[in-house]
Amino acid sequence: MKILVIQQKMIGDVLTSSILFEALRAKYPNAQLDYLVNSHTVPVIENNPNIDNLVLFTNEEESSKLTLLKFAKKIKKQQYDVVIDVYSKLSSNLITLFSAAKTKISYYKSYSAFIYTHNIKRATKTDENCGLAIVNRLQLLKPLDITIASAKPKIYVTSEELETSKKFLTTNGINLKKPLIMISVLGSGDNKTYPFAYMAKVIDQIVATTEAQILFNYIPKQEKEAKAIFNLCKTETQARIYMHLFGKSLRDFLSLTAHCHALIGNEGGAVNMAKALNIKTFTIFSTWIDKDTWNIFEEETINESVHLKDYKPELYSGKTEKEMKPQAMELYKKFTPDLFQQKLDAFLKSLNL
Repeated sequence: MKILVIQQKMIGDVLTSSILFEALRAKYPNAQLDYLVNSHTVPVIENNPNIDNLVLFTNEEESSKLTLLKFAKKIKKQQYDVVIDVYSKLSSNLITLFSAAKTKISYYKSYSAFIYTHNIKRATKTDENCGLAIVNRLQLLKPLDITIASAKPKIYVTSEELETSKKFLTTNGINLKKPLIMISVLGSGDNKTYPFAYMAKVIDQIVATTEAQILFNYIPKQEKEAKAIFNLCKTETQARIYMHLFGKSLRDFLSLTAHCHALIGNEGGAVNMAKALNIKTFTIFSTWIDKDTWNIFEEETINESVHLKDYKPELYSGKTEKEMKPQAMELYKKFTPDLFQQKLDAFLKSLNL
């Protein structure tokens, strides 16, 4: 039996959808389980023992309809028995349409329903603490008679990677016997990034409460922005921040984070990766993102989160993400650190640093 799971685009999405493979492996221990993903997302699923092959979707297929068509025909030749299209967009619709699979599963959309043998309607509410993003993905397994209420993404870091990152930290002034906290200082865009001055106050509170050593999660092209946040911190806070120590690749970031006591900061892929590494998290949600969907595995004192809606629900009054997105930057001004100061303090104390 051959099964293909399709999840293109973002790193966080690829990691979240990887939960399907453990369930598929349990149901079909001898099946070939393949994962179609964008090439830049591979680091978060490396070494996953439940995935047999990665089928890489590149920028070339993304940008050229002719190349995409050729790619879809290659997939057809693989003769998959089952295709689970988690991405459910035009490119994955086409790939699924051309596949030879007898069973084709995706989310219900009126314009693409004819492509699939099973069209699953997304849930809008859940009592599970794993969040709607996971609940809805698990629903895609029901046509295969796999019923699971909850699951958690896992990232597999090797012992060699852990040893290398340990040496990198200790030879650059980090004492692993003392508190170490990773800060997700920047989001994936301006409208997903907590205002710099507010983030600086959050970091000041973290250092004042824990005297932790602080690492920033950023990439070289974001150095200017990360430095701007550093400069807004108090002098005594700056002394605890190791600006020059950061992951130069995604696998580097993962192995560094694995040594941390917690990750705190902007919602996004970094938070979900930390959770998949069993690292405690405190997430600051963007003012327009739906917290119920992406608040994966909120567990008190383990994975905490805050959203402006928690404190000022009257600003939302039933509006959708699409309606709130244009107001994101204006709403951020109202999302002052004092609103969640006590909750962050309780989280920091729960770390027992």
